[in-house]
Amino acid sequence: MRIVEIAGIGPGPFAGMALADLGADVIRIDRPSGAEPPVPAERDILNRGRPSVVVDLQDSRGVALLLKLVERADILTEGFRPGVAERLGFGPDRCMERNPSLVYGRVTGWGQDGPLASTAGHDINYIALSGVLDAIGRDGGPPQIPLNVIGDFAGGGLYLVMGVLAALTHARATGEGQVVDAAISDGVAHLLAMTTSLWNNGMWSGERGTNILDSGAPFYDVYATADGRYMAVGAFERRFYTVLTNTLGIEENIDHYNRDNWPMLRTKMAERFAQRTQAEWCDIFSGTDACVTPVVPFAEAATYGHNARRQTYVKRWGMTQPAPAPRFSRTPSSLTTPPAKPGSQTAETLAAWGVSDIDELLERGIVGNATELPVDGATDFTENVGIKRNVGDAANTGF
Repeated sequence: MRIVEIAGIGPGPFAGMALADLGADVIRIDRPSGAEPPVPAERDILNRGRPSVVVDLQDSRGVALLLKLVERADILTEGFRPGVAERLGFGPDRCMERNPSLVYGRVTGWGQDGPLASTAGHDINYIALSGVLDAIGRDGGPPQIPLNVIGDFAGGGLYLVMGVLAALTHARATGEGQVVDAAISDGVAHLLAMTTSLWNNGMWSGERGTNILDSGAPFYDVYATADGRYMAVGAFERRFYTVLTNTLGIEENIDHYNRDNWPMLRTKMAERFAQRTQAEWCDIFSGTDACVTPVVPFAEAATYGHNARRQTYVKRWGMTQPAPAPRFSRTPSSLTTPPAKPGSQTAETLAAWGVSDIDELLERGIVGNATELPVDGATDFTENVGIKRNVGDAANTGF
């Protein structure tokens, strides 16, 4: 399949990466100026697997070029606020005039309608409004921020991927395209299905850190070891809890579902885990069904035994990065090309997509390479979008 991705930050690039990992032919449309990326584009793992073309979408001729690409595409994805693509001239109606079977994927924080639709926000805001952030944290403490994984990438990027692939199935069967409105706030709420079920059945309180799966239960928590590291315990079911307590030497016939026993159990477990190092506990629990694992430091995750054996992380292009997922028995995914600097493959990519007047487009400044589209006095496109050239030793340390 062919996908046109209008470049952005966060969930949009993640969706483009995931689709490229799965084998899609994705073309990334970068603009001469845009949001400042957190890292240089050519070192941003989210940009892997697809080429970059710089197109001035504020020029009607740039929009005309984009619409030509849309004619050849199965899917278009963008992450503008509602109405922006329409004002620029490539909203869903305009694109579907050119390609009636096009799947038009839109990922935003709040969705295409509603009181907050046009309001700025980030992951923390979306998970806050959806109820997730309030539920994460210790009893008596403030909400804890779970990175930007739940909102941007789970509730946003993955739901965009799921949505456009489902819509593409319909389009290929009927010839009818449609708009996929992937709102992060909607996706995060959808992820709360199990928690909501527990709530509806009186099994989840409104107080964080007091429930079975939020550190309230002693058998679903983390414990410090003698060397200052941590072990993660998830012995929820009776059979796993029995293995846990036998291994720790704790009285097994304590009813671990009885909340009255939780303070005493937590104290006993904390005392036991504090007596040995993390490595010692790994040896002790190795091969058991106690549901106990080390809390692996982020910088060591790539080289940890199980991850290393499965190559969950791989090193490509001088960077450690997550391998494509999921895995397929007949059509395995693979890493194809490194992250592209904006505009670094403009001419060859447009040619591969059937565009013939590339020299004219370059001459008129409608498209360009990274160093050919200075804006507002900037001497280089990467300088204009705020890419920090000095990355220090970050590429050679830790993870």
